[in-house]
Amino acid sequence: MNPYVVFLMYLTAILGFVALTLLLNRVLGPKPVSSAVKLEPFECGATPVGTLNLKAVPIKYYAIAIIFVLFDLETVFLFIWALGAQPLNGFMLFTFFVFMALLVLIVLYVYKTRLIEAVTE
Repeated sequence: MNPYVVFLMYLTAILGFVALTLLLNRVLGPKPVSSAVKLEPFECGATPVGTLNLKAVPIKYYAIAIIFVLFDLETVFLFIWALGAQPLNGFMLFTFFVFMALLVLIVLYVYKTRLIEAVTE
């Protein structure tokens, strides 16, 4: 069987399952009714006092979030590479070492700029 057909069947099964789950949730799930009491802010059972205290998140936390996303994506790509590298030849090893070199460069950059230490202070 053609690998593209298998992939499309798998994708159709996944999307069908998600659609069926969402449909069943809409049909069989609870239907909440909005009320004035329900829309009030909840503070540990007490009556709300004053306004909300909203402050901006410091910019240094965004650097940590971006680093996390980078390493998370690299982990996913590493698993994909491991699954796709069935005939392990020289080109596949070269791509692995290029990928790992990029990973090491990012780790060195994070260490050199002390991004993690800036947040813990």
